[in-house]
Order: sequence, then structure tokens, then C-alpha cells
Amino acid sequence: MIGHIILRLTMWFLLTANFTPANIMIGVAIAFLLPRNFASSETLGDWLKVIIKVFMAIPQAYKEAFEIIFRPHKEEEIIFERISGKRSPRLAFWDIFLITFTPKTIVTEYKENEGYEVHVIKRSSQG
Repeated sequence: MIGHIILRLTMWFLLTANFTPANIMIGVAIAFLLPRNFASSETLGDWLKVIIKVFMAIPQAYKEAFEIIFRPHKEEEIIFERISGKRSPRLAFWDIFLITFTPKTIVTEYKENEGYEVHVIKRSSQG
């Protein structure tokens, strides 16, 4: 339960970027009032993989941002990233967040238990 509250507060502060006492109280109230799903199919291994991906995505996002700034990316493509097994809504959220976090990709559609449709920009194949 504490983990859910911390996760919800973290997302609240990431969304609002406001640490005033009033906003903190609103965030705590929302964290407690949102409904909970007590049946969790996630394992510790699933969460460890997500945490590792988060730490790997940060330098990747900076790298991609500099690539876009210094080299034009004029080609685009829609790819389908398959997922293995059933993903809980929380893990699906983090998958979509990580894909969209990097500047060259954005999820355009999530097909439950199948995968993600992802829009990708690429460098021109001619240069």
C-alpha cells in the first residue's frame, strides 16, 4: 500500500512540478482516494526489469535529443513492438512511458496482450 501511495505521489509531482504545501496536500488526498487494484499479477522480477529500463532510458533520451539536434531525422515509420505475456495496467503504463520518454519514439496504439504500435523517426537513409 505504501508503494502505491509513493508511486501516485511521484506521478502527481512529475505532472504538476509544484511542491507547495497546498499541492502536496492535494496529491496526498488523491493518492489515498484513487481506487486500488489489490489483485496484482506483477512479480518483483517484472518491476526490476522496469527499473533497469528507466535508468537506461535517461541517457538514451539525451543521446537521441542531441542526434535530432545535430543530424536531421526526416524519415518516419510505424513499427509494432510485441510484448511477452499479459501485462498489468501498471506495467503497460510504464512500458508506454518509457517508449514515449525517448525523443524518437511515441506509442500510437496499445493492443492489450499483443504489443504497442510505435511511431519512430529515423535519419535519412541517404545521409
